[in-house]
Amino acid sequence: MKLYLYPVGYNVLYISYDGMTDPLGQSQVLPYLRELSKEGFSFHLISFEKPERYQQNKQAIQQFCEEAGISWYPQQYRKKPPVLSTLRDIRTMRKLAFDLHRKHYFHLVHCRSYISAMVGLRMKKRFDTPFLFDMRGFWADERVEGGIWNLSSPVYRIIYNFFKRKESEFLEKSDHIISLTERARQELVSRGTHGERITVIPCCADLNLFNPENVTVQDKQQLRNQLGISDTDFVLGYVGSIGTWYMLEEMLDYFSVLQTKQSSARFLFVSGEKRENIVTKAKERGINPDHIIVTSCSHDKVPLHISVFDLSIFFIRPTYSKMASSPTKQGELMAMQIPLVCNSGVGDTDNIVQKYHAGQVITHFDEKYLADSCSQKIEFDPEETARGAQEVYSLKNGVLLYKAAYGKIIPGIISVTD
Repeated sequence: MKLYLYPVGYNVLYISYDGMTDPLGQSQVLPYLRELSKEGFSFHLISFEKPERYQQNKQAIQQFCEEAGISWYPQQYRKKPPVLSTLRDIRTMRKLAFDLHRKHYFHLVHCRSYISAMVGLRMKKRFDTPFLFDMRGFWADERVEGGIWNLSSPVYRIIYNFFKRKESEFLEKSDHIISLTERARQELVSRGTHGERITVIPCCADLNLFNPENVTVQDKQQLRNQLGISDTDFVLGYVGSIGTWYMLEEMLDYFSVLQTKQSSARFLFVSGEKRENIVTKAKERGINPDHIIVTSCSHDKVPLHISVFDLSIFFIRPTYSKMASSPTKQGELMAMQIPLVCNSGVGDTDNIVQKYHAGQVITHFDEKYLADSCSQKIEFDPEETARGAQEVYSLKNGVLLYKAAYGKIIPGIISVTD
């Protein structure tokens, strides 16, 4: 894969095992780096790209990086064989990071999650390079609770214990820590990490993009027509991948109950998920497949699709590791002033929804409770919800917090108040 070099200012090595051609990279990495680049930081970005997405999106990401002044070093992500492919990727990551440091001398290594942090820690030991642990969540516990690592297997038990030891080392040896949630910060403090070493930065949203004023009535109507949604239909919406953590069956249960209250209700999934996977679960609940709409779109079209929602929903399995989870979609939905239905026990989600009157928090999933919830008026204040998006999830605030975290590591960096 090619290299794209555009050096300026403070040199920062940003390492991500997620790809920039993935939706997550486009929403949760690149916008931050673009804005921080304007503050005098010169980013050298190592990412691991899935071949199909890389072929589809490399030109757009290359152009973005060129315009933002980001030096991008995309590497191929390998999935097979399990474990061995990851070890190979780590070796590739480490060698490239070391080579780049010898050439550019980095003031800081910013490591997104645990795999990247392994290399950041090695660089700190080898070159005394300051190391920011952007932990994103309790990764090893996520792998177990998500069913990816089965601890009944001796191999995965060894891997889990290895990464839990590494987690403790990352927390101890890093120069600063980023947590997505206040709940996770409190957990780390209870385990002995000093609170002043932790900055809480949730998954932010670009509020210039996720702005309801940018959506015209004509565009909205055209999309409804395209999706086969009539003017009288009530749209329950879900946006994003479903994957391991999102509770599809329980969300369909909610929709089934909602239809008894709103006969015109339709469930719109803006997702790359295969329609048959969703429809199969819907049929099991007696839901008419014609009332399930599944579509996908590019990131820049997500605000338009969200705009046709009357109500949004996301249920996430409330496990131990999910106390550290900040759903990307929450800030986007709040910014678009769409009322939310979510469940409790996931990061700071419920507290934020309640504080800003952004919707309804579900605490149980049995049919009677869901029926009672659907009968209740949802406490929703669009102005307060928009204020919450600004105060909690704005990209501008996120960038200022990252800048402040950098300033705690690199002497002489401009204050966060600048």
